[in-house]
Amino acid sequence: MITLLRMKKKLIFGVLFIVLLVGGYVAWQVFGPTVSAPESKYFYIKTGTGYNDVRQSLIDQKIISSTYFFDLLSKQLKYAGKVKAGRYQVKNGTSLLSLLRMLRSGNQAPVNLVINKLRLKEDLAQKIAANFECDSASVMDVLNDAETLKRFNVNNNTLMTIVVPNTYSMLWNASAEKIINKLYSEKEKFWNTERVNKAKALNLTPEQVYTMASIVEEETNKEPDKGLIASVYMNRINTGIKLQADPTVKFAMKNFGLKRIKHVHLSYDSPFNTYQHAGLPPGPICTPSTKTIDAVLNAPQTNYIYFVAKPDWSGLSNFCQSYEEHLVNAKNYQHFLDSVGIK
Repeated sequence: MITLLRMKKKLIFGVLFIVLLVGGYVAWQVFGPTVSAPESKYFYIKTGTGYNDVRQSLIDQKIISSTYFFDLLSKQLKYAGKVKAGRYQVKNGTSLLSLLRMLRSGNQAPVNLVINKLRLKEDLAQKIAANFECDSASVMDVLNDAETLKRFNVNNNTLMTIVVPNTYSMLWNASAEKIINKLYSEKEKFWNTERVNKAKALNLTPEQVYTMASIVEEETNKEPDKGLIASVYMNRINTGIKLQADPTVKFAMKNFGLKRIKHVHLSYDSPFNTYQHAGLPPGPICTPSTKTIDAVLNAPQTNYIYFVAKPDWSGLSNFCQSYEEHLVNAKNYQHFLDSVGIK
């Protein structure tokens, strides 16, 4: 009798031990740090992806080691019918429950789109496509859409004036249209009353200021010179002298690797070639920084008509009013280019 009781106790303890062991294992699988981060740190779910594909991708990227508990928990959370596209940051040591809750709620990690200097709308399309789900073709469709241009009050030449270089935070699966609309809304915020009034004081529209700033941006990266270069262009416009800006020749030729503008390049036929056409080109030649735009808006009043790079590696320029002095400065710079082998 005593022996039978002992056997029953051992059996009960054995069953309890197994239950605890299984329970602990299940708890570990659900609540424990069993999830691994993918190589890119992010897990992407494309628009239209179904549950089975999500599950297989998690296995393929070794984020989860098996599908059993994933399926079990997904059923409890009713995730199969609530798959949301997006870019999700998956950290090492995350629990399966936390992973599923994140995916089910669509709690994405936003993309920080960093826009610096771009030249063409094709560059913008490629930049967006490299960071978001949409491809460059869908972005170009939006950029080339007549209704979009009309709504933004731009044309094919002035389109890039809607892009103010900055960092933009958006969701990875945002549509091309939504991304472009975001850029436009930020452009509207940038051109506040103060900036618009400064542009008016210069007898320029915001788009013309942007265009001038784009030339200044290509001329120099030295902040002290930006306002002075803008003053030269302003003086040239006001006196009817052609801008004769070398960067516009590069843009016209779409030869952005050209290091030295020679006489043969100046006759290139394009409305963007300011050696051939008076006034500002019909649109920007790059996306200038906000500092450069403000440098144009706050350009000092000078009598300068000419400028040329100093014959050194400083990146700064010599400014002057007389053509004779400019010829001397230009000759010195040409000699400098020859001496360092820039052709």
